Amino acid sequence: MSKHSSDADVAFISALAELLNKNELTEIAVKREYGEDDSLEVRVVKQANIVTTAVAAPAPLYAAAPGVAPATAQAAAPVASEDPTQHPGAVTSPMVGTVYLSAEPGAAPFVTVGAQVKEGQTLLIIEAMKTMNHIPAPKSGTVKRIVVDDAAPVEFGAPLMIIE
Repeated sequence: MSKHSSDADVAFISALAELLNKNELTEIAVKREYGEDDSLEVRVVKQANIVTTAVAAPAPLYAAAPGVAPATAQAAAPVASEDPTQHPGAVTSPMVGTVYLSAEPGAAPFVTVGAQVKEGQTLLIIEAMKTMNHIPAPKSGTVKRIVVDDAAPVEFGAPLMIIE
């Protein structure tokens, strides 16, 4: 936090929020340097209401390699009427970010439905603040369901997949 006046910082942050709304942006980040050991870093994010429908799937950010099934096909396993967050084998997101089911565009996914996984094996990646975080399997078992789509945003505690 800045050593400068907190009133000036609050006014600056308010101006950023106004700029965000005025220009229909969803996020803005700024670093303000006051001196050698005095700066202020601000990140303002507008929470978007995300509505999903069963009719259309979101377009992937990249195309799958030939012979690799799209992530939406893997996630389309029979949908149980139960809430995945209540399932004892649910693997939940430890952070807010964007989920990637493979290491890079066009690569094979880390796991697929029906795959045997070992404790500690990478299941997927969550990008948060430009950092790629490998999410390990909390236990050994079989992947029964992948709840998220590739390149989809996730919230803290949201179910990612079911391992039994």
